[in-house]
Amino acid sequence: MPLSIENQRQGLAPDTQTRVLVADDDPASLLFLTEALRALGLDAVGCTDSANAAERAIAEPFQLLMLDCRMPGGGAESILHRVRDAGCNTLAVATSAEFDEPTRQRLYACGFQDLLLKPCQQADLRRIASLVDPTLAAQDVLDDTQAIASSGDAQVMQALRGLMREELLQLEREWDGMAQNPARLRERLHRLLASCGFCGTALLAARTALLQQQLVGGQVPTPGSIAGFRSALRATIDALQDSVPVR
Repeated sequence: MPLSIENQRQGLAPDTQTRVLVADDDPASLLFLTEALRALGLDAVGCTDSANAAERAIAEPFQLLMLDCRMPGGGAESILHRVRDAGCNTLAVATSAEFDEPTRQRLYACGFQDLLLKPCQQADLRRIASLVDPTLAAQDVLDDTQAIASSGDAQVMQALRGLMREELLQLEREWDGMAQNPARLRERLHRLLASCGFCGTALLAARTALLQQQLVGGQVPTPGSIAGFRSALRATIDALQDSVPVR
């Protein structure tokens, strides 16, 4: 069955390689970013022209946009405005050689999920790529060794993981309302972090700890940390479904 136009715009094609559009007018930066992303197993497409980048982002299915802040004819912000006006909600990351605090705040307000400072390392790209593909994060989605060590044996681990999956499904359903209540969210994340330890959900534990740290410190969670948490939440739910035997 063909995908709808909206699905194509949001990059929802099933069973396809994760596609990233990289827009950068500097040939060296563009070459490094695209090749490094390809080394991570992503399908990276490069653009040196802002108008062409916006057109491709609207017309083709991408899961992530990496947009340079300073390009002839309009940088990251102008490209993203065109993309959003066309109804495309693809995750977007702004790249630049420098970000002062006013610029950071403006880019987040504009709708960017994260910022990437250039020059960058492979670890920085892995962090950015994990926003759309949690398996690229440094942590495994599930760590059986940790889970068995915490729970005592495999049978107990499986029982705990079954309970946790139900808990995560409920959290996913209630997320929109919970995200509007920082105090409630902090409490929920505190309990979730303990469950992650018993069940060996390593990736979700890392994302939960980051989000909790921002909330406890009185910060407004960045769009990147929220997107990373939700992505890890869904990846963990799927992994637990495969991990827990069908009764």
